[in-house]
Parts: sequence; structure tokens; C-alpha cells
Amino acid sequence: MPKFLVTRWHGMHQVWAFALMVLMTVALAWYQWILGLIALLLTIAAGVYTVLAERAFRKDLKTYLGTLSYRVKKASNDVITELPIGIILYNEEKTVEWHNPYISQMMFQDSVVGLPLGELFPTLQQAKDREGTVEATFGGRIYQLLFKQKERILYVTDITDNWQLNKKYDDEKLALGVVMIDSLEEVTQGMDDHQRSSLQAKVTTEITEWAQRFHIYLKRLTSDRFLLITDQKTLRQLEQSRFVVLDEVREMTGDQKIPITLSIGFAAGAESIVELGQWAQSSLDIALGRGGDQASVKFGGRQSFYGGKSNAVEKRTRVRARVVAHALRDLIRESSNVIIMGHKMPDMDAVGAAIGVLKAAQIGGKEAYIVLEGINPAIQKMMELLREDDKFAKRFVTPEQAQGLMDSGTLAVVVDTHKASMVKEPKLLGLTNKIVVIDHHRRGEEFISNAILVYMEPYASSTCELVTELLQYIHDRITLDVRESTALLAGITVDTKSFSLRTGARTFEAASFLRRNGADSMMIQRMLKEDLEEYVKKAEIIKHAGVYYEHIAIAVAEPGRKVSQLLIAQSADTLLNMTDILASFVIGERQDGLIGISARSLGAMNVQVVMERMGGGGHLTNAASQLEGTVVEVADKLKQVLEEIEAEEGLFE
Repeated sequence: MPKFLVTRWHGMHQVWAFALMVLMTVALAWYQWILGLIALLLTIAAGVYTVLAERAFRKDLKTYLGTLSYRVKKASNDVITELPIGIILYNEEKTVEWHNPYISQMMFQDSVVGLPLGELFPTLQQAKDREGTVEATFGGRIYQLLFKQKERILYVTDITDNWQLNKKYDDEKLALGVVMIDSLEEVTQGMDDHQRSSLQAKVTTEITEWAQRFHIYLKRLTSDRFLLITDQKTLRQLEQSRFVVLDEVREMTGDQKIPITLSIGFAAGAESIVELGQWAQSSLDIALGRGGDQASVKFGGRQSFYGGKSNAVEKRTRVRARVVAHALRDLIRESSNVIIMGHKMPDMDAVGAAIGVLKAAQIGGKEAYIVLEGINPAIQKMMELLREDDKFAKRFVTPEQAQGLMDSGTLAVVVDTHKASMVKEPKLLGLTNKIVVIDHHRRGEEFISNAILVYMEPYASSTCELVTELLQYIHDRITLDVRESTALLAGITVDTKSFSLRTGARTFEAASFLRRNGADSMMIQRMLKEDLEEYVKKAEIIKHAGVYYEHIAIAVAEPGRKVSQLLIAQSADTLLNMTDILASFVIGERQDGLIGISARSLGAMNVQVVMERMGGGGHLTNAASQLEGTVVEVADKLKQVLEEIEAEEGLFE
């Protein structure tokens, strides 16, 4: 028995009490010995009783504690035996030392003592040396493993019912989508009412059958737009099928002069119905901004793209160009000054478009500057031409200088990109609320969301083409000098590979306008001339090219050898000229240490999808990416991505 329990009732206070009683007995006997004798006898009796009571207290307490200890021990044994939770004790070698009967029932064997944990639960190998919960499947059931490294204990709980309930709840969450028929007006132009109705009925029937096949509620909103309502489980099935309706509609209308294609925007995983609807519309906008004929799915924080195999059909109207031009003119007039930025490592299209916007600002009577830091080989000859004229030379400023020129009234114009991370100095975009984006690239997930004016046309050959059209509407009688018109035409020439790729009627109209304003084509040819030494370097890269999937050329520069991004791009362009090559990829280490990839195709393969999986982007026929690592690692990753796309939907249309 603990000493403190005994002393609480039979401690020093009892001793002092008896001492006091003895003193009082002696004092009483001093006056009358008979009463003192009686008191002494009573004191002795009290002492004997106290001793006997203390012994009885010890005995009863010991008996009670023994009984209680037995009951607690028995109860704990019963709990551990009958507890619907598995308990495993293991040693430092991760070997089972003891477990309760629940583990035996779960494993369908009497004992697993001596077996390694990794053998019982392979999932635990991923949770080595850390605490936390891990899910594992065994015997058709799902278990939660609570892994305690310090105590070397593993708790096993059956969560199958909860997991199935959570999965059902997740599967039944709402998913919204919008389907839009691309180019309906362009395709049906020139048809009579009967032909137009018949074609629309065929496309509508195909969409309806697809919706019924996947148990999707379909509601027609307009002649070319449909609302889709389904659940997240069905949306996952649609993603697994890679939205087969895109191919079905395109192939069904393949006999038309312009095949009809679809754009689909889907969303799931939002916190509210309103937000879900906004996500669905945003996904459709992204699909349209990327050229159409594809599906864009926003599932929580994930944005995925499917399709996009065909070239975008040119369907811009001059009405939109005129509206945007007038809006841009008003913004320039209302601003204190204009700062123009292109993307990092600018090319002729970015610089040419910046020169065009600079002209628009000057027409509006505002001071304008182009942010440029460093000159790469792609624009070196163009910059030499521009800096021959002082009025252009003083308009190029560094990011630091631009920061000092900006205030709350500054208009920032971003050309040839729509990603904040791609501009030369993203901080500048945070210094003003007035941002304009002019770009011809297919829209990606990242976007400058706070822009007050966006002019994105993936159907255009280049940003210079878009800016040239805007200039014609900003002022009725605009005149460009030779350097301005030549810079704009150079941007178009480079991005179209001398008018051989992605050219439409509007491209030649813009080029014609620039030629009338004095654009010098011979000067452009001098800009595009190659240095002999650079040509030899390009040949060295091409020498290492290999052919994959019969029509894809992949060239990898020598490891450790630094090459310019321009050289990588030119090598990819050259490889496209080879017989039977439909797409080319060139990988090399850039001057900044990153590994650059340039991807080109003739339209049969969407290289934009490939580069997006590599962390980049671009167009269907022209894309790029920059990664960290080595050229060998990046080449292996590229081959793996190509293998995945081939297995999923095929590389070629």
C-alpha cells in the first residue's frame, strides 16, 4: 500500500493525539489518582483500537486494489482482443513483434509475428521514417494505417464503408459543361435554308446521341450552343474517352469545304453553383482561345485539355478589329503614358508589334516606351536597323527605367504573350490597373486576368498582323515610315516562315498595307540572313537527329554545349523540310543554363499539346518549352510524353 495513504489516516497527528491524552491523564492523576487510572485505561483502549483499525484498513484497501487491478487488467485484455482496430508492435527492423487478434482475422492467418511490415503492407514503404496515415487495400477492403514511428506502433482501421460513402458523394457532385459549334456561320455560308437545317440537324443529332450515351442532360441554348449537366463520375468517363464527340463531329462533316468542329468547356469541384457556372464558361473561353476543336476541363485546381488536332479556321471579323482599335485609342488618350512589353527573349514578332503599338501611342499624343533588356541574336539585326534612328533608340528602356516612368495613370500593353510569367518584368504589371493584352497564341491556363482590354486571336499569323489591322482603324489616314512598316512586316514574315505557314487572307491584306507604306522586303531578307558559323552549328545539331514513329525527327545537341534559342528554333524549322518528316523537336542547352525545346509541325500533329505537357506552350504547328536538367533527361522525358500521347489518342490526326 502506498505510504501516503496510510499516513493520511494514521500519521503523526495520531501520535500527537495520544501524547496529549497521556499528558492529560498524568495531570488528572495528580489531582485524583482514581480518575487518572480510569483515563489511562481508556487511553490504552483507544490506542489498541486505533492499531487494529489501521491493520483492518490496510487489509481492506489491499483487497479492493487487488480486485480493481484484476478487473482493469481483464478489461484491457478483453478490449485489445475484441477491439475492431488492429494493433501491431514492431521492432527497429520493421518486423512484427506482437499484434492483437484483429490482425489475424484481417490477414486470415493465426499469426504474422516475425513478418516484415513491408511484406504485409507494401504501401508502408512509402511512409518510411515519417508519421501519418496511409491507405492500403487488402482482401477487397480498404484500411487506414496510422503509422507511429517513435512508439513503433501501427494502428489498422477498416475505412471501407466511409471510403465508399465519400466516393459516392464525390461521384455525385455536379458538373457543368457548355458545347459550342465552331465556325457554324462560315460553314453554312452560301447554303440554302434546307442544306443549312440539314447540316445543323446532323450535328445536333451527333451531340445528342453522345450525351445520351454518357447519360448527360443536354439543353440547347442557342443554334450553336448547348448546356450539359452531369456528375463528376461521368466527367471522369468523358476524360477517359478523351471527348470522342470531337472526332465524331469533325469526321462526320469532313466532306464539307470547312469541317464543323466543337469547343467544349467543362467544370467540376467548385464551392458553389455560381462559381461552377463561371468555371464552365471560362473553360469554354479557353478552348475557343486555343483555336477551338477541343475540350477544356477545369476539375478543382486542375485544368486539362483534350483534342485540338485541327488547324483553327480563320473567322475574325473586321468589326472586332475596329471595336478593339477604338477602345485602345480611348485608353491611350486617357493614360498619362504607355509602357509596352513583349515576352522574354523577344523575337521579331514581339519587337515589331511593340513598334506598332508605339506608333499608336504617338498618334494619341502620348509618350510611349518599349521595355527591352539585352539583345538576343533573333532581333540583333532588327535592333541595329531601328537604332539608326534616334526617335526609336530613345524609346527602348530597361525594366528599372520603366519602373521609374510608371504611375497609376500608365497604360501597360503586353504583346505576343498572355502570361504574366513570360513578360520581361512581371512586377511592372502590378504598378498599374490599366493593362492591355494583344496576342495571337492559343490561350493557356495562365492568363493576365486583370487586363481591361484583351485582343487574342489564335487565327492570326502573328501579333504584328493584329497590330497592323488595329493601326488602320486607330486613325483614318495613318502613315508609317519605312522602319515601322518594315519591322511589322518582318514580324509577320518570321512567324509565317515567309508566308508558308498559318497564313490567311487577312495576313496578305496586312502585308499589302505595310508594303504600301514603304516596308522594305530586301531589308527583311538581310535581317533573316544566316551567319556561316551559325549555319555550321545548326548542321552539327541536325546531324544528331533521329526519326521516331516514322514521321517525327528529334535532334539533341551535344551535352554541355551551349546554343542560342534562335539556333534551336532554326534547327527545328530546317528538320521540317526533310522528306516524310511531319514534326520536329530540337533540344539544346541555352546560354542561361536552361534546356530549350523547339517544336514544329506541318499541321498533322499538335505540338502545342506536347509542349504543354513539358511545361511550355505555343501553337498547333509552332511551340516551345524551357526546362531545368540535362539535355539527355529532357530528351527522355519528351520521348515518354510522345509515348503517352500515342497510347492515349495517337500522335497524328
